[in-house]
Amino acid sequence: MIKVLFICHGNICRSTMAQSILTHLVNQQNISHLFTIDSAATSREEIGNPPHYGTVNKLRQEGIPVVPHRAVQMTPADYETYDYLIGMDSANIRNMQRIAGGDPEGKMYKLLSFVGSQNDVADPWYTGDFDATYRDVMVGCEGFLAFLKDNHII
Repeated sequence: MIKVLFICHGNICRSTMAQSILTHLVNQQNISHLFTIDSAATSREEIGNPPHYGTVNKLRQEGIPVVPHRAVQMTPADYETYDYLIGMDSANIRNMQRIAGGDPEGKMYKLLSFVGSQNDVADPWYTGDFDATYRDVMVGCEGFLAFLKDNHII
């Protein structure tokens, strides 16, 4: 089982979008039985809240089912539980390392690093541009699956 945790600041926009997109992609490829996919926040601001309406609307527009989710905060135990902890931006990575007490096993990645980019996934909370966020998250999730295949993990 490949355990993936997507992480952003509030766990209502980008990380929940990534959770739904990766779930959709692995379902389409009939490999969902190989994965556990979840998402979390680095902050406590949105704990208990559902995905942002902009994320829900964009996923519906693209025909991608929204995974039922309520915002939770990442914990130190998540580092032991998950194989891949994937942050959306550099600030997320710093906060993830703070929460986990570092990254001694090299499990933390920035999503767009899977497509050879060090760019951050734009936060639609600030930009309002869920289309751009969707494009980044989709490319990143596809790149992540390619990485797993290229490295004979799946």
